[in-house]
Amino acid sequence: MSVNLVCYGVRDVETEYFNRLNKYDFKTTYVKDLLTTENLHMIEGNEAVMLRGNCPANEENIRVMADYGVKYLLTRTVGYNHIDLEAAKKHGMKVARVPGYSPNAIAELALTLAMMLLRNTAYTVHKTRRQDFTADAQMFSPEIRRCTVGIVGTGKIGLTAARLFKGLGARVIAYDLYPSEEGAQVVEYMSLDEVIAQSDVLSIHCPYFKDSNHYMIDDDFIAKMKPGAILINTARGELHDVEAIIRGLESGKIGGFGTDVLEGEQKVFFKDLRDQELEDKNIEKLVKMFPKVIITPHIGSYTDEALVNMVEISYDNLNDILINGRSENEL
Repeated sequence: MSVNLVCYGVRDVETEYFNRLNKYDFKTTYVKDLLTTENLHMIEGNEAVMLRGNCPANEENIRVMADYGVKYLLTRTVGYNHIDLEAAKKHGMKVARVPGYSPNAIAELALTLAMMLLRNTAYTVHKTRRQDFTADAQMFSPEIRRCTVGIVGTGKIGLTAARLFKGLGARVIAYDLYPSEEGAQVVEYMSLDEVIAQSDVLSIHCPYFKDSNHYMIDDDFIAKMKPGAILINTARGELHDVEAIIRGLESGKIGGFGTDVLEGEQKVFFKDLRDQELEDKNIEKLVKMFPKVIITPHIGSYTDEALVNMVEISYDNLNDILINGRSENEL
């Protein structure tokens, strides 16, 4: 069964993958930009829509989609807090997500950010690009195998990150609401406070739940951290209070901060804002703290394997709904 499908946030490098993986011959239209009220009209003539994170499928946008005849709403992400499920249900839309994709994609980025900050490579390259080849005290660093790495959240991504750090010789400790037998083979499970206090590098890999862990990383959390510890967040921007992060960096309590996610990141991510003042002054403060702060624009899943997983499963979700009336990944 064929259907017209419009896909938002499809970068040029991704188009070939979308075409190659389209084994169901859906009639696809690709929009490079993320979904906005300005390009929402491009949905017209399509029964299905595929989104990525930061595409706001809020109540108003879903109402417009429904008016255009959209029946199927897909997100090629694990998280779905950008979709108003109640509004989708009200308008009779089937919604499906991708339950998981290559955990190595995000885990490798977390490791990369951590090692850049631990070994001061961002700082050093920042100097050498200005033709300053001197070595200074800031470049002196510990080896990861002499460090304790804390993992908060030992799902597939967190556990993969733990294995990567452990492979480099680090002692790896972890906290999870539901410790697993598999995880216990890799990490030492402890209380959250113990993990926070003992970690030289603390990497966040837990899901975000608005009612329970919004701003989990706040002043109290940071106060419990080991002085000078490195904090990494490749999970969700809503997990950290950016003002508390800034205070921790300014005081020296946080030795370095690497993040692939920010609350309100849609204001800046995937936009060229060179030589412009940022609307969000907290994000601007973080940017100016480079190289103590390293920010990547939500590229954790921007790898070949993760893309294949996300697109292939999204296509399968749509086909399952069309053929069987439901998908196992339906929300």
